[in-house]
Amino acid sequence: MKNLLLIAAFCIACYSCGSGNKTLNSNNTEISKNDTIRIANDSLEYEIIIIEPGFESWLVSQPPRGFYGQSLLENKNYQWVTEYNTRVLQPAKYSPSLYTEQINYDPAIDYGYEVNYLLYNYFVYFQDKYNQKFIGGRN
Repeated sequence: MKNLLLIAAFCIACYSCGSGNKTLNSNNTEISKNDTIRIANDSLEYEIIIIEPGFESWLVSQPPRGFYGQSLLENKNYQWVTEYNTRVLQPAKYSPSLYTEQINYDPAIDYGYEVNYLLYNYFVYFQDKYNQKFIGGRN
């Protein structure tokens, strides 16, 4: 299965940022609510899981799905993933508790709108919540 993007990176990053208060059962099904968003495209075998308290309530206050075109989301995501990965490789300059693992995002793969929308919004949330500024800003 081609696990995408931040399954590990965001989970570890979010967990290390204080969101490790979740309890998972043996099937890795979330017991706690409102702290996890999972978007999966089983036909493409990609998924994104974001474990971050407050992200879901913040997400509903953002522009709705369809507001941004998929190509804009893909371009921003590729740009921000590249910068995020650069920061992972510079632990003396950027906090290793925020930038834990590199993200595997291939611009040649069509992850679909939902995955790109969610990843884009997580990067916006991440920048706002942790006072991080990525090249290109929000839009």
